[in-house]
Amino acid sequence: MNARTIKETIAGARKIVVKIGSNTLAKADGAINIAFMDDFAGQCAALRREGKHIVLVSSGAQVAGISTLDRWARRRDIHYRQALCAIGQVELMDKWRSAFGAQGLHIGQLLLTKEDFEDDHRTLNMRNTLFTLVDEGVVPVINENDSVTFDEIRIGDNDNLSALTAILWNADVLILFSDIDGVYTENPKTNPQAALIELVERIADLRECISVGGVNDFGTGGMTTKIEAAEKVTAYGIPLILANGSQSGALSRLVSGESRGTLFLGQEP
Repeated sequence: MNARTIKETIAGARKIVVKIGSNTLAKADGAINIAFMDDFAGQCAALRREGKHIVLVSSGAQVAGISTLDRWARRRDIHYRQALCAIGQVELMDKWRSAFGAQGLHIGQLLLTKEDFEDDHRTLNMRNTLFTLVDEGVVPVINENDSVTFDEIRIGDNDNLSALTAILWNADVLILFSDIDGVYTENPKTNPQAALIELVERIADLRECISVGGVNDFGTGGMTTKIEAAEKVTAYGIPLILANGSQSGALSRLVSGESRGTLFLGQEP
């Protein structure tokens, strides 16, 4: 794929992995954004009618858990955090089921850990399940298994999980939706003079010219994990697009070329 714009990259892609971050899924009050999910499912359905396949990596289990059981919202104990994810994962998948069901599409859930990607037998089973779901017209929805993970088996963020998924599936492009438009020279929320970098050919060069900020409000990652994800997939020749997912029709606007973002070009493996 020789595309050098976001529009060209998506146009030439048949297998697309999309990662939705917690900040994109959460409303300002921290509750899960049902309207966004319904809108996004409609955009995915439109791409499928064009012959494209979608795999979704969705954060938001903890956000959904807090929406359901807000009396634990301020508890920081790891057991409560994991319990919230157990509750929230059910709610999250139910909302995705409803959103895609309205488009006539079924979903399938995969909850993964770092260990799954390090064991050859598990990796083969994951890959077979992923391909079977897609081949049968089902939309896989993937998340880290936060209710059972601990430091030794934890990926830690869905940016890197989506990168591992894209590599496993041999995807044509990975799209990371965040709450900013892409990679900037500095944090645009604190410096209005920060400039958007729309094309990245060499990530090593990028690291020398940007200032990386910290973690955002609801998510577990920041710009660092997004660049790590880009390093992973581009090494396998898979381009990565970082864009703002909070606006209405975000995926469709990328497809049409209306929205800006940052395109990391895939390198020859």
